[in-house]
Amino acid sequence: MQGKAVVAGVGAIPFGKPGATESYDLMAAAATRRALADAGLDYEDVQQAIVGYVYGDSTSGQRALYGVGMSGIPIVNVNNNCSTGSTALFLARQLVESGAVDCVLALGFEQMRPGALTEHWSDRPSPFARFDELCAAIAPYPVPLALRYFGGAGVEYMQRHGATARLFARVRAKASRHAAHNTGALLRKVVTEEEVLAAPLICAEAGMTRLMACPPTCGAAAAIIVSPAFAARRNLDRRVVIAAQAMTTDRPGTFDKRSMLALVGADMSREAADLVYEQAGIGPGDIDVVELHDCFAQNEAISYEALRLCPEGGAEQFVADGDNTYGGRVVTNPSGGLLCKGHPLGATGLAQCAELVEQLRGEAGERQVAGARIALQHNLGLGGACVVTLYQRAA
Repeated sequence: MQGKAVVAGVGAIPFGKPGATESYDLMAAAATRRALADAGLDYEDVQQAIVGYVYGDSTSGQRALYGVGMSGIPIVNVNNNCSTGSTALFLARQLVESGAVDCVLALGFEQMRPGALTEHWSDRPSPFARFDELCAAIAPYPVPLALRYFGGAGVEYMQRHGATARLFARVRAKASRHAAHNTGALLRKVVTEEEVLAAPLICAEAGMTRLMACPPTCGAAAAIIVSPAFAARRNLDRRVVIAAQAMTTDRPGTFDKRSMLALVGADMSREAADLVYEQAGIGPGDIDVVELHDCFAQNEAISYEALRLCPEGGAEQFVADGDNTYGGRVVTNPSGGLLCKGHPLGATGLAQCAELVEQLRGEAGERQVAGARIALQHNLGLGGACVVTLYQRAA
């Protein structure tokens, strides 16, 4: 494991509904302090910081971190849509593994508004214009765009593989059972498949109910990434390393295939996962626990196949057999995922990181996956970018 970046500390705050949390700078500072305390370091030990958020003015990262310390270090602000938190992690890991620095803070936060996501800049070309045009042609549903994208992908999956909306209801019911053991999850009520299906429809054409969508939330999460040499010198926790990581963006097939599955990033996810498996010399059958991007229950089912956790068209059997939960082949989203924990865009990737690090350390309490040694993280942003990270317990 020599040369692999070490995750020395993680920290996250419970996510909350828009308007019910502290402001972004206070949330971010709290998550940073938790990560530093977990690592046993001071802010002055951090040599660079990569800070991610989607909705905020330039240099919001500085505003957030100046409340922790003002040490003059480089602070880089990044925005990669819903994969922003993992993009910060990706850059931090690259900095450490390149030898440029020994200790980097990756921080993500979001202070969101209630309701559907909207674009804020209407006086310039939209980065989603080409995506939106194709989505409107394939899935012309009279609903907000995010529902149209993932509802359309769900419809295509059902048509292609003969599945029904019950597949997505089972995914959401599983998420609720996992979230019941996570005190940091926003939605902890256990629901049944029937209750999911009976919830109000938000995209009737896709059979998508309100419980199949993640709630908009505010929150923050952070990780301290260090070199093995730095960790040894400072006697830090070296149990969890980033064994492999890949970021992918769209290829022409995203549009040329005229497929909603491709449009919502299934191809990007598959390519990133394959790169990670190749880098690590580890296959999907070796994974013990996964935190994947379940912004909608539809996307969790799609992602099982993109990450090669089950064969193409095999998601329904995978779920029916319980292979996505405790006692099955691989535990997916033990935290409750975005569906129950919430999805503050910039924080999501680093909250996934925190969950998996706790799992590999054996510190996840009631939601602990027994004997977890290898963990996979999947964080997707339309527009687009996908980051897949493989963590391994080094000792």
